[in-house]
Amino acid sequence: MIDWARVAELRNEIGDEDFTDVVEIFLEEVEGEIRSLKSDCTPTDLESRFHSLKGSASSLGFKRFSELCQIGEAAAAMGEESEIDINSAVEVFNRSKSEFLAGLGVL
Repeated sequence: MIDWARVAELRNEIGDEDFTDVVEIFLEEVEGEIRSLKSDCTPTDLESRFHSLKGSASSLGFKRFSELCQIGEAAAAMGEESEIDINSAVEVFNRSKSEFLAGLGVL
């Protein structure tokens, strides 16, 4: 679920202190976007939210979550919102988050 090589690459690029800040911001933003996805998203919002989530997740190594966001983005772009399984994406994010934090030694 996590691309640990990407995590190490990012950490090396920005340093430990900034990495910690990036992780905190990422988790806060994703959780906010997820709340929005689950509440009052219009079809247009779905596409842009999934696009944003995809990029952020990919940057931080959340590989599987990024893939599901890409699928959601594509489905929304084609007007197939009924094909989007937000709950599965949220579940994968939560499992990825747990794996990520455990891998960093935070849990």
